[in-house]
Amino acid sequence: MGSICVFCGSSTGKRPEYETAARLLGTEIAKRGNRLVYGGAEVGLMGIVADAALEAGGEVVGVLPEALAVKELAHKSLTSLHIVGSMHERKAMMADMSDAFVALPGGLGTMEELFEVWTWGQLGYHKKPCALYNANGFYGRMLAYLDFIQEEAFMKKTHRDMLVVGDNPAQLLDQIETYEAPSRYKWITRAET
Repeated sequence: MGSICVFCGSSTGKRPEYETAARLLGTEIAKRGNRLVYGGAEVGLMGIVADAALEAGGEVVGVLPEALAVKELAHKSLTSLHIVGSMHERKAMMADMSDAFVALPGGLGTMEELFEVWTWGQLGYHKKPCALYNANGFYGRMLAYLDFIQEEAFMKKTHRDMLVVGDNPAQLLDQIETYEAPSRYKWITRAET
């Protein structure tokens, strides 16, 4: 596993466990010799995961839209920082640079980023693992909802099982390293829909 993209909040949330989780994940990514790719900001969990990886001697690459960079949110100590024109360019560049995706706790942006790359995997556009770091049970209710979506036949078990879930960084990264993409994807033929 070369580069791991981390999606996470631009705030720290209300529980200190989220900050701890971001610190632990950034450190573990660096310790394993992986490169961290993330959204390029120095605020919230984004800044914490980047700082932890840097402090552990890791390489950290940020990708930040110009509109956010001009608001002085850009992290100034990264290995490299790419300023792009839009959120679409940001997500495309982050996806291209990454071999796996992990979502720490976060808000709408984090969810949107994770669901987009997971959908791309479901459609067969890539075979990269998508994962949730379920720090302090943050994603418990969402995981229950995903199970409900599967039960209601809006998602196949194969695609539900594509999402790797762990509650500590070492276990989560171990699962990512052994991930195998499904051999079948959604919308193979009209009859299979």
